[in-house]
Amino acid sequence: MYPARALRVVLEPNLSSARHTTVCIKPASDFQGASIYVERAGQLHLVVGEAEGARPHHVSCFSAHTPQRVALFLQASPQRDISRRTASFQYELLSNQSAAGPDFKKMALVEAMCRPCDNVELLMAICSSDFVVKGSIRNVSHDSENHMSQVDVSVQTVYRQKNRIFQQDEASGEWRGPIRTLLQCKVKKGGGDFLFTGNEHFGEAWLGCAPRFKDFMFIYRAARERGANPCEFQLN
Repeated sequence: MYPARALRVVLEPNLSSARHTTVCIKPASDFQGASIYVERAGQLHLVVGEAEGARPHHVSCFSAHTPQRVALFLQASPQRDISRRTASFQYELLSNQSAAGPDFKKMALVEAMCRPCDNVELLMAICSSDFVVKGSIRNVSHDSENHMSQVDVSVQTVYRQKNRIFQQDEASGEWRGPIRTLLQCKVKKGGGDFLFTGNEHFGEAWLGCAPRFKDFMFIYRAARERGANPCEFQLN
């Protein structure tokens, strides 16, 4: 990063029509040479320090209660040489979310639920989730440092996915994909088929509702007979 002072970055879209919008920022793994500040009422507040940018999966969120566009400042850090440093990051804008809480747990975009979804939540999840897949659990790994767990899924059917998180393995021909959730959810490996739903954030799949597939089928068919299903779902 060459500027000696700062770059002002205005985030789009315009937030004038949204209230209590939450902004989440994820520095790239090679983020260095700068710190990120947010401008509020003429004052700069630190969002991501240069040291934090090196932490994998680090996400910082803050509320934007302004009718104007959100402005970030990338402040270049003092350097003793002219070697190139890159300070790149991704951001997401979310409405009606809360950014209270420490570090990763305050990440408003994490929608993982540590309790089973009720029937209404499940029926809505198959309509509105970024991904809906049928599959089984291959493995579960835990990352205590980043408060995350990863569920590696062997996929039988991809009903919907926003991006190509679930892909076919060239060697085996099997469809696979990783799904993240919070460590506090204490996810364990279980047998049988599940319906995995959730949303994608910063290119990663985050777990929402995940009932056993036979339980989902019973709930969906019962709702469909009553005309209570909020959307049609491909059963075959």
